[in-house]
This record gives sequence, structure tokens and C-alpha cells, in this order.
Amino acid sequence: MEDLLQKIEQCIICKEFLPNEPKPVLSISRESKIIIIGQAPGTKAHQSGIPWNDASGEELRRWLNVDRNQFYDTSIFGIMPMGFCYPGKGKSGDLPPRPECAPLWHQLILEQVTDVKLILLIGNYAHKYYLKDKSYKNLTENVEHYKEFLPKFLPLVHPSPRNKLWQKKNPWFEEEVVPELRRIVREALKK
Repeated sequence: MEDLLQKIEQCIICKEFLPNEPKPVLSISRESKIIIIGQAPGTKAHQSGIPWNDASGEELRRWLNVDRNQFYDTSIFGIMPMGFCYPGKGKSGDLPPRPECAPLWHQLILEQVTDVKLILLIGNYAHKYYLKDKSYKNLTENVEHYKEFLPKFLPLVHPSPRNKLWQKKNPWFEEEVVPELRRIVREALKK
């Protein structure tokens, strides 16, 4: 695993498309129990090198009911985005994750993680890549039908402050999905 992570740290495959020097941001080990697959690091994560080091991360940790120490303990959580480097700014937020990372690195990483209990798929890019033909027509329907993807995957909306409106329109998420997510995390932490 260490060799693979060193190769990823040195990856420059999409350098010409990035606004900054490549700086892959991920946090994972062979022992990770819950894998979090999000979109791509934002500016704060790019600057600090720490994934989910922003308001979205705070909301995600609230959903999971874990503190920062637990969240960044790679024996519990493995964090690997669809695109490992900050993709740059777009018209309405960050650009999409670069498409090179997931096909190049994800399978190699997952093959080395020995006891995964759950993979959290956060946002549409992760849903489409991992759920493939089982995916519903949109993110909301994937999250609504989350039980169909368990025990392997649990699709989630992105915990960005921009999605507060989505959460208000879909109160079932906080009432049903978040408690189930917390239950699964508790179970994984016991083992």
C-alpha cells in the first residue's frame, strides 16, 4: 500500500488541466473499514493536504457522528476522491473531478484494503461511477433508495453548505438516512 500511495503522490497525469501543481489529497490504509469516495479536494484541502478540511467535512462528520480524530484515523476511514487534485473553479463552484484518477487508481487501492465494511459514495460523480447501470435517474433517487445498495455502498448527497436547500426539501434524509449511516458506522467501529 505504501508503494502505491507514493506513486499516487507523484502522479502528474492531468497536470496540464489543473490550475495548480498536482497535489493528490487522500487518506487511506490497508485497515480502513469505511471508504469515503467524494468528488475532489476543494481549495482548503488542496492548501492543507487534509481531505474534507472545510465546512463540508464538518457536516459529514456530523452525519457520521464522529470527531476529527476518528475521521482521520485511517484504520477506520479511508478517504479517496474521484479526482485526487483540486480541479479549479468553475462558474458555479469547483470544476468536476478530473476523469483520469478513478480508472487509474481506485481499483488498485481497493484491492489492497482488506476489510471494508462500507463505501460511502458522496455526490453524483461517485454515484455514476460506482453504481453504473443500477443508478437511478438522479442523485436524489439514489439516496432515497440507499437500502438497495447496502451493504456495499451507501450513496449520499454532498454535505456542502450549498446543499442545505436540498436537505430542507428532503427531510427524510436527516430522519432516515443519517440515523442508518450512524448505525453502520457504530457497528464498524465495534469491530
